[in-house]
Amino acid sequence: MTGMTSSARPLLNRRLAEFGTTIFAEMSALALKTGSINLGQGFPDTDGPEEIREAAVRALRDGRGNQYPPGPGIPELRGAVAAHQQQRYGLSYDPDREVLVTAGATEAIAASLLALLEPGDEVIAFEPYYDSYAACMAMAGGTRVPVTLRPHDGSFRLDLDELRDAVTDRTRLLLINTPHNPTGTVLTREELTAIAELAVERDLLVVTDEVYEHLVFDDAEHLPLATFPGMRERTVTIGSAGKSFSFTGWKVGWITSTPELVTAVRSAKQFLTYVASGPFQYAVAEALALPDTYFSAFRADMLAKRDLLAAGLAESGFEVFKPAGTYFITTDIRPLGESDGFAFCRALPERAGVVAIPNAVFYDHREAGAPFVRFAFCKQTGVLEEAVKRLKALAEG
Repeated sequence: MTGMTSSARPLLNRRLAEFGTTIFAEMSALALKTGSINLGQGFPDTDGPEEIREAAVRALRDGRGNQYPPGPGIPELRGAVAAHQQQRYGLSYDPDREVLVTAGATEAIAASLLALLEPGDEVIAFEPYYDSYAACMAMAGGTRVPVTLRPHDGSFRLDLDELRDAVTDRTRLLLINTPHNPTGTVLTREELTAIAELAVERDLLVVTDEVYEHLVFDDAEHLPLATFPGMRERTVTIGSAGKSFSFTGWKVGWITSTPELVTAVRSAKQFLTYVASGPFQYAVAEALALPDTYFSAFRADMLAKRDLLAAGLAESGFEVFKPAGTYFITTDIRPLGESDGFAFCRALPERAGVVAIPNAVFYDHREAGAPFVRFAFCKQTGVLEEAVKRLKALAEG
């Protein structure tokens, strides 16, 4: 055919060959086709605070951010990020040299890995892991080394010996996610202390994804890895407005780190989006300064929704791993007589009118994730109540 290459080489870069259409796209399409309730993709079905939405409108009307914002992000937002880290965690960052605004946490992850990895470098990440991690490692030419979180006493836990054994002379970087998507695990002080000691001992860089920092429940506490001894100078910390303020479409994220690491990440970031989300940056700067009452009310609302969905899933026959953080619940489908999460999730819309995500997509060791299925509870209470009602069809056979 005219214009087609005669080469047998595939069109898609081989590094990305394993990453087809994401499971989220497939399941969202299935939800539309079947009229199912979509508890698959993790986005809220209501907007965040009205005053923050109005702040974005105000910025648009005032002509702030409608042209390219500064490469590192607008000064107001960088200052707000620095103030947030200082007030909440006692972490001091220079807003001019140690904060970089990104197009959401997804770009922050991509830019960090593209900047800090060279082909052959090994990256340790906890599986199951968010799907963009693996793709970004591949684009950077890194080799991913999964350390599996395993079910233990009602939650998924890290085996510190397994983590230590995974480090080799080729290990360049640890990619940490806490609170952890999809399992809802929040790493403890003891676990983080051990991770910090290992990073210092083996002189490893750390990229830590903390986008769910404001969604921790019960007795869990979010502890930024950068606060641990020896970690401030080797850690790139990633935050995001999408998960904290329920404006996921705005795509405003950021990193905080040393001037040297921020400069490295910015070198990659400038050739990805260059800049993004101009007017929204002004609104997010205001959002970060919201009073504690906003964050506590947000957390309480999500906690009530977690408990509603968790109870409904348990009544429907799932084994439920109640999350200590995030807005996802991981379940085990084996009590329902099932063992294949993919088959279960593809059939669930017809069986119960609900869409979920098979956790196996987040694993290299697919068999380790096979019986686990993730549900999102960041939806309106009425939607969750209807989903719970529909899921009871599973228990009734």
